[in-house]
Amino acid sequence: MTHIDAGAELDPVHPVPLPSRATGLTRAEVAERKRRGEVNDVPVRSSRSLSEIVRANVFTRFNAIIGVLWLIMLAVAPFQDSLFGYVILANTGIGIIQEWRAKKTLDSLAVIGEAKPTVRRDGVAAQVSTSEIVLGDLIEIGPGDKIVVDGACAEADGLEIDESLLTGEADPVVKQPGDPVMSGSFVVAGGGAFTATKVGREAYAAQLAEEASRFTLVQSELRSGISTILKYVQWMMIPTAIGLVVSQLVVKENNFKDSVARTVGGIVPMVPEGLVLLTSVAFAIGVIRLGRKQCLVQELPAIEGLARIDTVCLDKTGTLTEGGMDVAELRTLGGGDETYVRKVLGALGESDPRPNASLQAVIDAYPDGEEWRCTESLPFSSARKYSGATFNEDDKTSSAWLLGAPDVLLPEGDPALAEIDGLNRQGLRVLLLARVTKAPGNLADPAVKDSAEPAALVVLEQRLRPDAADTLRYFAEQDVKAKVISGDNAVSVGAVAAKLDLPGAENTVDARTLPTEQAAMADALDEGTVFGRVTPQQKREMVGALQSHGHTVAMTGDGVNDVLALKDADIGVSMGSGSEATRAVAQIVLLDNSFATLPSVVAEGRRVIGNITRVATLFLVKTVYSVLLALLVVCFQVEYPFLPRHLTLLSTLTIGVPAFFLALAPNKERAKPHFVKRVMRYAIPGGAVAGVATFVMYMVARHYYTGSGALDAETSAATLTLFLISMWVLAIVARPYTWWRVCLVAAMGLGFLLVLVVPWLQDFFALKLVGDVMPWTAVGVAVAAAAFLEFLWKWVDRRFPV
Repeated sequence: MTHIDAGAELDPVHPVPLPSRATGLTRAEVAERKRRGEVNDVPVRSSRSLSEIVRANVFTRFNAIIGVLWLIMLAVAPFQDSLFGYVILANTGIGIIQEWRAKKTLDSLAVIGEAKPTVRRDGVAAQVSTSEIVLGDLIEIGPGDKIVVDGACAEADGLEIDESLLTGEADPVVKQPGDPVMSGSFVVAGGGAFTATKVGREAYAAQLAEEASRFTLVQSELRSGISTILKYVQWMMIPTAIGLVVSQLVVKENNFKDSVARTVGGIVPMVPEGLVLLTSVAFAIGVIRLGRKQCLVQELPAIEGLARIDTVCLDKTGTLTEGGMDVAELRTLGGGDETYVRKVLGALGESDPRPNASLQAVIDAYPDGEEWRCTESLPFSSARKYSGATFNEDDKTSSAWLLGAPDVLLPEGDPALAEIDGLNRQGLRVLLLARVTKAPGNLADPAVKDSAEPAALVVLEQRLRPDAADTLRYFAEQDVKAKVISGDNAVSVGAVAAKLDLPGAENTVDARTLPTEQAAMADALDEGTVFGRVTPQQKREMVGALQSHGHTVAMTGDGVNDVLALKDADIGVSMGSGSEATRAVAQIVLLDNSFATLPSVVAEGRRVIGNITRVATLFLVKTVYSVLLALLVVCFQVEYPFLPRHLTLLSTLTIGVPAFFLALAPNKERAKPHFVKRVMRYAIPGGAVAGVATFVMYMVARHYYTGSGALDAETSAATLTLFLISMWVLAIVARPYTWWRVCLVAAMGLGFLLVLVVPWLQDFFALKLVGDVMPWTAVGVAVAAAAFLEFLWKWVDRRFPV
């Protein structure tokens, strides 16, 4: 504890007595250190650089394959057979532009949410950017502040630092002047200052901090699932493409250029080139949409992750209620003098330079007007649940006081607890002011509360967030279980939850009664909804217990007591007004402190997951039928039925254009796991039916048509068959129908019809139906295949449920 005397100087930022202390570096010393490069220059980025975005979108394995084939086609075939290359250029450009827009959104929001440490220079405290800290700077810290660089403690006023994120040690470490402090840890109680001894990349957690804040598209089921699919596609392509090249260029004695064109026409559609692009674009547009709502997504997969949650753990203060509170009533106990009690409360408020929300309400209600001198202070701690101070009063007598949770400071069965319970049931927060009757050696000694004598109850009114009830109702409708986990009294928390119509709010649980064994704790958490008197370590254990039962857990919070739980949860959500440490570990930061933004994040995640699942089915059906057609062509030793222009047309109308709209459309379906299995169980049978039916029609046409233009007529019949089947796949994927989806499918059909009836388009795409028999036969084959596909997909649903 720090003892304060009457001669202490005043801090310009905190107008409260502080001990005589160092003034920090001078302006000249700061300038000299900057000149020497001793600056905290770790590049904390929220997104990729422009060059990284361009490289990621341009230099891909599939772009390389398509690029080589495109150059070949430019050399040997007409312009229309190289259209697929221009489509890839357009797709890549769209991807770069959308990700650049997302980067700008992330960067601008990151500046808003950036933590700015308080640095003392020339004796004046001021906030500076983390990157402006220099070696030797004196940095002030208080509850909730993150230690941004390594240093040595210079001042300590009950300073307790949590290093569990670095060392795994659960208990906060009490720091004294001279003790080391590590970047990546955070203050849980007290205050002080430390001198920066290591800055930039030399700091203990610098590498971790840089890596954690980077824009990333990894560690998501969606991205890893697509990577898995693409790996298998690549291995299927290689032998199939080799066989196709041999059969078309060596075995068949056709015109060389025509053989090359048909070979490329067989290889190009095997590549699901737009799938990765659309996934990136869908994520990027999600970031932009959420950015407009002041929601900072610090890790991109968090959009997807929040859509998969089935349990959301809510901290009451700052989440269900607004951060501020008001003193509603002061009740003296044991016939105490209210005027004297007001003096005590005012002095307690002045003793803490960094008050929490409860103490701030006391300060606002009882400003200190007396000359009481604080000789020892004990800052509030979430683990202790109380704060305290020792004073020399104006009549020279000494007294020690505690202010905190009544059910922690009072023994079980104390008469005052009955009165407190009645107030808690009204949703009010109650603090107990107690006088320490036995002079303590140290206020930090846990035994100090044994001699606490109740003096007064401070009744605080909490302000409910106006959007909290609607948000809780949304989660209930989406079958997401809400658990309120708070350090406050369980009955009081339950009353607040009841006002918000949270189901199960009447069944409150005091966390001190929870079992410590994980399985038993998980059972209790499944049954309960509202939990009070939860310690920071317990919050972390509760998240782990829920995860052990297979739950995907999101945790929301704004205080330093939420940091550990936010770090361990599948998705951590912090309020923008939360502590530096809380914002640093959260994947999503609600910069406008609006709890109502969460449903928007869930909706974006569901849109991305549900729509990419639809789109992936379209792309992979094409890959499967392309590989199958190539194998059948090799086995039967016939010309490949399509030129690149035909498949460019089919891909554009049945996949490219509709996939773009479907990927960005609203989608409120709950996210489902097993992405790869879910996509492939439709893509394989769909592609197989399309490939077999098209090849059958092609072979029938080969036996029907003769003469010099036979191959073109056979190709046209096969193209019509494949288009109609692909359209039916699109029609199935687009379900459930809305007006715009029906219009989308119809527009694609009209586009193909336009090609068939406009003469110059017929010539451009080499697509002309000859006679009546084969075109109608193609329609019949397509109808039969579509009917079989309907039956097959329904059978797959029943036979292979996910």
